Amino acid sequence: MRILILGGSEFVGRAVTDEALARGWEVTAFNRGRYELPDGVRALVGDRTTEGGLAALADGEWDVVLDTWSAAPRVVRDSANLLADRAGRYVYISSCSVYEYPTAAGLGEEAPLVEAEPDDGEVAYPRAKRGAEIAVEQAFGDRYVHARAGLILGPRENIGRLPWWLNRIARGGPVPAPGPRDSQLQYIDARDLAAWSLDAAEAGRSGGYNLIGPSGHTTMGELLDLCVRVTGSDAELRWTDADTILAAGVEPWIELPIWVPPGEDYDSIHRRDVRKALAAGLRVRPVAETVADTWTWLQSVHGIVPQRPDRPVVGLPPEKEAKLLAG
Repeated sequence: MRILILGGSEFVGRAVTDEALARGWEVTAFNRGRYELPDGVRALVGDRTTEGGLAALADGEWDVVLDTWSAAPRVVRDSANLLADRAGRYVYISSCSVYEYPTAAGLGEEAPLVEAEPDDGEVAYPRAKRGAEIAVEQAFGDRYVHARAGLILGPRENIGRLPWWLNRIARGGPVPAPGPRDSQLQYIDARDLAAWSLDAAEAGRSGGYNLIGPSGHTTMGELLDLCVRVTGSDAELRWTDADTILAAGVEPWIELPIWVPPGEDYDSIHRRDVRKALAAGLRVRPVAETVADTWTWLQSVHGIVPQRPDRPVVGLPPEKEAKLLAG
């Protein structure tokens, strides 16, 4: 199989690159050339946001295009239109943010979608992702897959959610742990997202799929216990109820990554129906593997997480941690 990866050097894109190479596929990556690509990848350089930035894609044919773009939909529109006659299928790494908020617990791909336009410039993230989906659909007809990811974890994470917990717990001492301890989490390892996306392209699948593991594949308690175990830390997890956390002015998801209290946010993030993806072959590795591999990678970069410039820096400020621990 010949695959063109639009991106391919960071987090999900790199997971796709590694997976495609492991399968013996012929891999071409098109990006700005800021990061080193593994051996065996044909590199094409260009900036999709600039006039003439797609020139390197003027020639060539591929069985699959895989795109991770998360900003202005018109960038995906231009790429999809350029490649529609020279590529077999377009796999777009989308997001469950394309569904109207709040999404009732247990809804799947039938949930209402946000209004969006493929010609939009910079817009809010949900509209950006949905606008890009529409652009792909218009250019490729039914030759597309929308892999609607939720929370994505794993090695090379460039948002810093699981790495923050690992780094904080590795420092030891008392650590505020957001309850309830048995709250069910829903996420996808980037490597499982990559493997399913390539499987779907190879199988000729079409349409949108919620690409997350099943709710309850792990819990907040199991996740943080694993962080303590893999780091070998003496950290003491001090479980704190949601009301106490919110009263301290802590921002869920951002200041305590991964965690949100019970309610609309929790239902929209951690309680989606993923039966369609599971029926289509999604395989989800044990959470212990995700945590251990992320820690191994994090140590290899000396604990310094590569931060995406378009996402906020996550983590609990020391003064808010002290307030929680004192309470």
